[in-house]
This record gives sequence, structure tokens and C-alpha cells, in this order.
Amino acid sequence: MGEQDWLAERFEEHRAHLRAVAYRMLGSLSEADDAVQEAWLRLSRADARAVENLGGWLTTVVARVCLNALRSRRSRREEPLGPHLPEPIVDRADGTDPEHEALLGDAVGLALLVVLETLTPAERLAFVLHDMFAVPFDEIAPIVDRSPEAARQLASRARRRVRGEHTAPDADLDTQRAVVDAFLAAARDGDFEALLDVLDPDVVLRADLGPLPTGGSREVRGAAAVVDQASMYSRLGLQMRPALVNGVAGLVSTRDGAPFSVGAVTVRDRRIVAIDILADPARLRLLDLTILDG
Repeated sequence: MGEQDWLAERFEEHRAHLRAVAYRMLGSLSEADDAVQEAWLRLSRADARAVENLGGWLTTVVARVCLNALRSRRSRREEPLGPHLPEPIVDRADGTDPEHEALLGDAVGLALLVVLETLTPAERLAFVLHDMFAVPFDEIAPIVDRSPEAARQLASRARRRVRGEHTAPDADLDTQRAVVDAFLAAARDGDFEALLDVLDPDVVLRADLGPLPTGGSREVRGAAAVVDQASMYSRLGLQMRPALVNGVAGLVSTRDGAPFSVGAVTVRDRRIVAIDILADPARLRLLDLTILDG
């Protein structure tokens, strides 16, 4: 086996892991793939046989690339006012694609990624690497140019922010789907009491409609406010299709045959605690929703 073939084979052993790290860091599959490709380019220029822990070396490279990308976003002020929804991963309602399953791992729902978007780049990196991939703080510290104790504090602040929101769904997909179906039926029938029955009192609805001035983002909290939003959407004549969105029960809606929105619903204790809706027409056009037709 030639040197380049050997190197490519070793890199492929780590690709799925690197892609998972980058997706959690960036919330975008295309940007995650770019970060992984950059890691390959750097590896191809390095003396790979001198690297004792190739997986750790590659993880550090991807983390640095992602950190720079997040800082660049902030410097260009790309974040819209209000919630920014990451790129959702959509699957058929009856099961997750094995490649997506490897990418998402445990409970990387859209609700969690939305909260990660509110962290500083350094906080996000420390939390993702330590809490999701068990990277020690003494390895994280040089990446964020801090001491190990300061890196620990970054992760701690991020952890408190994540725990302050509803991000972990009920594990049972059948229960999730039953709750979502009940919500849709109540919204369709205009049954106010039935809607309140399936909504947590502190439920949050986040909608990303794209950049201003034609779009905008909004966040509403509380069951009564979410009922008002549900009543409005029920009058738009949308066609709803069940789907899995980042591994949880969700919906893809169409209007006049064109995608209108992708929504993920977080269900805990048989009540909806979060609804995250991407309705940015430009970003929806970039999603591959043909998997739902299979």
C-alpha cells in the first residue's frame, strides 16, 4: 500500500467521528464537511507517521477549524436577531438513516443545537469536546488558549445554559409521535383545551423565517402564546408529513407542493416542551427532503 493510500485509509477510520464533532460545533452539515476536508488537507501535508494519537490530533484540528469558523461568523455579525436554527437532519418517520444515526449519536436534537448557538465559540467548543466526546480539559485548554481550569469553567457555564432549557426528549418515539398527533388534531379542530393538555406550561416555540427584511426570527414562551401560533398556522392550508428531525418526532409541511417548514418537537413526560421550526425558504431549498418519498 502506498503512503497516500495508507493515509487515506487511516483518515477514513476517523471521518464519522470528525463529522459528528464538526456538526455539533457548527450546526451545518455542509460546513462540517468543509471542516473535515480541511483536516484531511492538513493531515496530507503533515508527517502522519510521527503522530502518536491520530484520532486526537484530527479532533484537535477539526476543533480549531470550527472555532475559527464560529469566531468568523460573529465578526461578520451573521447571527440574526432572535433564534437561529441550525441545519436539521430529516429522516422518514419510520426510522433514521444509518449514516444520520452515526452522525447524531445520543440526543443531538434540534433543541439542543439551538441552545448551543447561544454560547460563545469557546464555551461551545469546551462543552462539545468535554461533555459530548470526553476530551480532557488539559487537551481542550490549548485550543481555546486558556488554562485547563478556565476551560473547565467555559464548559460549566455552557452546561448550566443547556440545563436551563428543555433539550432532552422522551426516549420512546411512539410516545413522541402520539403527542405530536394529538397536538395537530387539536390545532386542526381549534380545540383550545386539548392543545393546553399536550403543552407544557413553559413550552417554547422558536421559528427561523430567514434574514430580514422579508423573514425574521421569533420566540414565544408559554402555552397560551404557543396556542395562538398554532391556531394561526392551522389556517394556512399546510399539508403535514410526519418525519424524524434530528432523531425526534417532527413534521415537514408543504404548501402548494413546495416545502414550507421543517419542525422538530421535543416531548418530555408526554407534553411538548419545545417546538423548533425552520421556515427560511432559501435554506429549505438546500435540504434533501426526497428521503421522505422513499
